[in-house]
Amino acid sequence: MKLPTIHKIKRISPSPMFNIEQLSLEFSNGEERLYERLVPEGVGAVLIVPILNAKTVLLIREYAAGIHAYELGLPKGGIDHGESIFAAANRELMEETGYGAHKLDYLTSLSLAPGYMTHHTHIILARDLYPQPMPGDEPEEIEVVQWPLTRISDLINRDDCSEGRSLAALYLARDFLQGNWQPNSNPPDNL
Repeated sequence: MKLPTIHKIKRISPSPMFNIEQLSLEFSNGEERLYERLVPEGVGAVLIVPILNAKTVLLIREYAAGIHAYELGLPKGGIDHGESIFAAANRELMEETGYGAHKLDYLTSLSLAPGYMTHHTHIILARDLYPQPMPGDEPEEIEVVQWPLTRISDLINRDDCSEGRSLAALYLARDFLQGNWQPNSNPPDNL
């Protein structure tokens, strides 16, 4: 299917974290429409699946402003300008869990609400962990929770674990570790 032609993109609401753009589009059948999309500042984000041992993944509990609650999920954060995906993943892992990783594997990239957001999150599997705390930019200490890999499906029924990226990444990592799934892509070079 042919993508619509973008005639114009106009920034309509800047903020320190996001911009809202308006796209003037023409579809292949001649129909014209205005769409809006949320464009985050920065060069992307990483979400890390830290495997402590063969049976345990590390989760974190931190404040989520979007739902005004404490949420259980995976460590994540932005990629700094000039930073590789793997360097960002290891840095965020150290800042949020107090562990570094000797082995990092790129699993995939996931979008979040692609109908109106341009954001992609790179999913990284972190193994061979070692203690390495690093100060981060969080306003309070993050709780680290050891969770059994065999109980990933139990997270779906919890009120404090609702982030789709974390849940999808846990299932992908589990399938990868069991040899039931292989990534078909490499991390992008041009962030």
